[in-house]
Amino acid sequence: MDARKEIGQRIARARRRRGLSQVVLAGLIGRSESWLSQVERGQRPMDSHTVISALAEILGLPVDELTATKTDTMTQYRAASAIRQAMMSYDGLASLIDPRHVEGSLESLTWLRHEVRRVNRLYQATHYDDVGRRLPGLIVATELGSRHAPTKYRRAYQTLRSLTYHCTTTTLRRVGEAELAWMAADRSLAAAEEAERPLLVAVSAYRLGYVFVRLREPDRALQVVLRAAEALNRSSRRADPRPLSLLGALHLVAVTAAARYDQAAVRTFLEQARQTAELIGEERNDFWTAFGPANVTIHEISAAVEAGDARQAIRKSEALNPDDLAAGLVGRRAQVHLDLARAYAVQRKDAAAVNMLLEAERLSPELVRYGSRPRDLLTQLLKREHRASTPQLRGLATRAGIA
Repeated sequence: MDARKEIGQRIARARRRRGLSQVVLAGLIGRSESWLSQVERGQRPMDSHTVISALAEILGLPVDELTATKTDTMTQYRAASAIRQAMMSYDGLASLIDPRHVEGSLESLTWLRHEVRRVNRLYQATHYDDVGRRLPGLIVATELGSRHAPTKYRRAYQTLRSLTYHCTTTTLRRVGEAELAWMAADRSLAAAEEAERPLLVAVSAYRLGYVFVRLREPDRALQVVLRAAEALNRSSRRADPRPLSLLGALHLVAVTAAARYDQAAVRTFLEQARQTAELIGEERNDFWTAFGPANVTIHEISAAVEAGDARQAIRKSEALNPDDLAAGLVGRRAQVHLDLARAYAVQRKDAAAVNMLLEAERLSPELVRYGSRPRDLLTQLLKREHRASTPQLRGLATRAGIA
């Protein structure tokens, strides 16, 4: 689709979601109804930064979603290059052609299991740089094991290969490397198939769903996660909490995918996730998905922010007890503060927004530094900065690499 037309459709969807007519929105930004109609049909560009900023603020969209030529606002994730090289190395390929030729030595299953647990804990603690330093070696080791291991151990190595690519996917998505994350997610799915582990296939669908959302493919995300949820619902045993927690996690991906354009679907998916969480009755972290009642509330807050309902987001946050989350889930805690920062910014309570960003930074400097949403918000706050009420804003923006 033409970029101008895609942006126009994005504006039209956001306008309708907020219940604004073309006449009203055009008046709010100081343009004519005819001008806005042409923009929404993709017949004319927006060449005024002032108008783009005003539209982004009123519609609750990041500025980069309203520009045809997007500026990469992400801080460069230095580990991405090493991860890409590890994925491109195809270690052990020659042995598939000539079994007499063995490349490298196998790492033990015990060490690999330990390392997979370590990188996932580091990810959930938002230590993305540390994760990035460990992933290349882990990728190479699990690739070699999946090709060289004796037949009776092959499925175990494929399981660890799938789990490794799960962590690779979610880390790369978080730091803005969506295309590379898609490749990792695809490999996690292939490894889960080779391992004959249906639950790992469901986890791969969960990871893929978030990647598709990041790639701005919400319909594709919904298709993947809802198919997986339907199959999991048919096949799972109620006595086993793991498939139930995955089912709930898949519905939360659906919430994220639908949040910007279908509030009725969001309510349905939230209710399905909530019912599953109540059935489980506790916070779990199966396959590092961290599903439970608290996480349902966190997604409810995020969905309200995406819909532009700041009041609802703030109200829902009052019912959330962060202590319900495991101590290692730093990213989930910080996400709540980031969402509340966006909600306060919509209400033009910039001092409160900055305070929330500072709390998010205290919990997770790397989440603020690498995330596109906090960086977009900081850019927006700087444009209307009032130093007397937000004295810490400029230092925060500097640390995030913006100012």
